[in-house]
Amino acid sequence: MKIAVAQTLVSKDISANAVRIRQVMSDAAAQGVRLISFCEGALSGYAKAQIATPDAWRSFEWDRHEIELRSIAALCAEHGIFAVVGGAHRLSGTERPHNSLYIFSDSGDLLTRYDKRFLSNSEVNGWYTPGSEPVVFDVDGFRFGCAICIESQFPEVFMEYERMGADVVLFSSYGVPESYQVALRAHAGLNCLWISVATPAQEAHKGPAGVVGPDGQWAALCAVSNDEDFATSVLDRHAPAYDIPLRKARPWRAKARSGEIYREQMVVDERSQNRGGY
Repeated sequence: MKIAVAQTLVSKDISANAVRIRQVMSDAAAQGVRLISFCEGALSGYAKAQIATPDAWRSFEWDRHEIELRSIAALCAEHGIFAVVGGAHRLSGTERPHNSLYIFSDSGDLLTRYDKRFLSNSEVNGWYTPGSEPVVFDVDGFRFGCAICIESQFPEVFMEYERMGADVVLFSSYGVPESYQVALRAHAGLNCLWISVATPAQEAHKGPAGVVGPDGQWAALCAVSNDEDFATSVLDRHAPAYDIPLRKARPWRAKARSGEIYREQMVVDERSQNRGGY
């Protein structure tokens, strides 16, 4: 299965953002991509950047945001491609929105939505309402999970997706600094899964968009550029490069975490129990 991760310019103009998203989707679909993911706030803009203050939500163009989400959904159906798009999600009344990823199917349906659970200090105290649960969905025999930005600093997010049987975590962020890159490569290698990493074009100098393989190595990277770009990678469980992480390490670690293989080998021995002896 061929996936792509996008690196698009994000602006205050929702419609301009949508134009860029749709163009990259069309270009990726022409290359046989089945699923493409975009960065945090790719459509809506992101807090502290395009959304300058928490009060800006009061005048946010929610109707325009929905119109463009529907236009993206329609293009998914036209091209037969899945898309994961960062945007805000309006709540009722005066509640702050979620920081979300919208997941569209190749038939143009809104499959589900992931709401960022671990918010930064400024986000939770000003801009967003936290989400509450992980999200997984299946495409062509592969299972996908989602994570956003500072969640790269929470190992339990990726461990949870591994336990849920995810093959890939679609990670979207407004910038991927070196500390995030190191963490994401570690999460991929430790949990033996792919991680796609989406970022906006204007933040590519911190680290470009790309895909990390289940061995913890970059499998694909965008150029460091302010231009629209996307990188592709083929998900192949039988690739020789992933023999150890996918067919040996991941099954073994699942057994190890259950503890049974160790309980069977434990003994009652005085020299084991005596921790003060040589």
